[in-house]
Amino acid sequence: MAGASIGCGRLVPVDKLLIKGGTPLRGAITVSGAKNAALPILAGSLLSAEPIVIKNVPQLKDVATMITLLQSMGVQVTFDDKLNVEIDASKVTERRAPYDLVKTMRASILVLGPLVARYGEAAVSLPGGCAIGARPVNLHVQGLQAMGAEVAIENGFILARAERLVGAHIVFDTVTVTGTENLMMAATLARGETVLENAAREPEVIDVANFLIGMGADVSGAGSSTIRIRGVEQLGNVEHVILPDRIEAGTYLVAAAITGGKVRLNQASSDHLEAVLVKLREAGAEIIIGEHFIEIDMKGRRPSAVDIRTTPYPGFPTDMQAQFCAMNSIADGVGTIKETIFENRFQHVLELQRMGADFEIEGNTAVCRGVEKLTAAPVMATDLRASAGLVLAGLAAEGETLVDRIYHVDRGYERIEEKLRQLGAEIKRVPN
Repeated sequence: MAGASIGCGRLVPVDKLLIKGGTPLRGAITVSGAKNAALPILAGSLLSAEPIVIKNVPQLKDVATMITLLQSMGVQVTFDDKLNVEIDASKVTERRAPYDLVKTMRASILVLGPLVARYGEAAVSLPGGCAIGARPVNLHVQGLQAMGAEVAIENGFILARAERLVGAHIVFDTVTVTGTENLMMAATLARGETVLENAAREPEVIDVANFLIGMGADVSGAGSSTIRIRGVEQLGNVEHVILPDRIEAGTYLVAAAITGGKVRLNQASSDHLEAVLVKLREAGAEIIIGEHFIEIDMKGRRPSAVDIRTTPYPGFPTDMQAQFCAMNSIADGVGTIKETIFENRFQHVLELQRMGADFEIEGNTAVCRGVEKLTAAPVMATDLRASAGLVLAGLAAEGETLVDRIYHVDRGYERIEEKLRQLGAEIKRVPN
């Protein structure tokens, strides 16, 4: 990205984090804006020819990639040092999302719906991203076809075309967050009413809906399993503030729990973390909830093992599974973790075993017998949340842990080492 692009000054490609474990985390930090809301909202800016202002945008590698993708299409993007981004998509010259950008981030597919809705055509490379199992694009494709688009897969690209999309009744076979967001955005400019059944209920979906409503879209039901969108002729400008990142907040809460510390998170929403907070209380944490903050206090105690089962929101989030694996590894007792969302999301367990964790994996279930302490070892991240889990394990381990391939963590955590140092952690980036 040209100029002082988001994250460029802080996302220098340094590949490892060195962590000296054993220090209980203490202090306060501020939660960043939600990555999983920022990405679809940035893509949604393609729906309007008027200036869009998005505030509280997190400085992340994925956000930088999405902005680069928008700029490659002719979108003008400017930003300031207060995490505000202004977008002008009045002169889009390219309706193509190339492989070299899409391959690093699955969320790139979110430009598909907005492009077809406003311009009647799009060519989006089949996406890449984390290696955590199959996340097919068929639900996006089937939804657009139901809305009257001609869609083909050719030479690794999704090619979609429609003179104007038309409203449709779409029932998702499985709950899909990006599918819900993509088709909700596409439907805002369609002719007639679109109904999305079995829609994702995540807070980020609600945030995207609020963003669209601010532009003049007619959207109702976001946050429930049925969303209704009545198409309008055009969308206007809006100033929107991204909601806090619940997964980042949950990760730092577990960081406090795994180290026996006491941490206060400012700009955190407890309403979006109820399933996580229940399990942290089961682990022995004392939780205080206030207006725009969450405080956790382990009082120096070792956490108790917990059982979790990942399910779509409002259930326990799959994006917190790796962090709880790390906590269970040093917890008192036996904890069982069942992963129901992705079929290949226990790769971090193999790395935790290198640090002395006692896991048994059978299918989509991991059983952990907690050990009193982990021992530092070189480990390697395989995906975004796995990297966070390994960082948490390093915070609790005896000795110095070296976490490799931390470009994954930069995709979803804003300056993670800086925030952890604010809480007293001994952590730094080191070159290869």
